Amino acid sequence: MSPAAFDTPAEAERSFENLRTAAPELVARITHVRDGIGWIWVVPGARGLPEIRSSRPYERYATCQNAFRRFVVLLGKLADPIEDPAQLSSGSRRLRPTDAR
Repeated sequence: MSPAAFDTPAEAERSFENLRTAAPELVARITHVRDGIGWIWVVPGARGLPEIRSSRPYERYATCQNAFRRFVVLLGKLADPIEDPAQLSSGSRRLRPTDAR
């Protein structure tokens, strides 16, 4: 989940491409959520602002840590650009304008 808001879908896709490229070097900060119970992972970006973060809190620290590891693995699997939309898995989809938040 991106804490940043994008003006266009192209900006959101460009940001995602940058994440895919940087997947092997991504490092997350795992922190306790302010409101409620749980842990989230956050990848700091430029000027210390969050680049991306988990979409939900996790009950256990270790579960949150494993969720980040799975996220990095999935980004790594997407390291090569997909030219043919038919190659996308059934759960995947292209960004819609409302997704670029």
